[in-house]
Amino acid sequence: MALQDKYKPLTDAASSLGVTNLQVREQNNVLYVDGDAPSGDVKDKLWDIYNQLDPDYRAGDLVLNVNISGMVGGVQAQVVTDESNLNVRKGPGTDQPVVGKAAHASTVTLISKTNDQWWLIKTAAGEEGYAYAQYLKPI
Repeated sequence: MALQDKYKPLTDAASSLGVTNLQVREQNNVLYVDGDAPSGDVKDKLWDIYNQLDPDYRAGDLVLNVNISGMVGGVQAQVVTDESNLNVRKGPGTDQPVVGKAAHASTVTLISKTNDQWWLIKTAAGEEGYAYAQYLKPI
């Protein structure tokens, strides 16, 4: 099955949910989906669809690179790790690649609460991704 067929429900949802600048390309047996989501909820819905199509993201054949467009300041949260930096990940799970770090005791912007474990955040450096919620305290 071609990757574009496998992930058609995801790309169709991206279009219908208002993802702009949507680009879908296949390279070296990996499908890349890029674009700008209108909200954190839309980005979370795309990740939910991805997880349904590839449970626990095991296949490793899709890179979902959708950011939030035109995000305005949201609720601030403080990183409450013991001493170390907090990993900011591409998707909601420890199996997802790290796209940035939030320093211990720093402040980040909460975009959306994906679930009780993973929150979509944006660091002061502009890195957007998912962080483990137990290490974030809304302020």
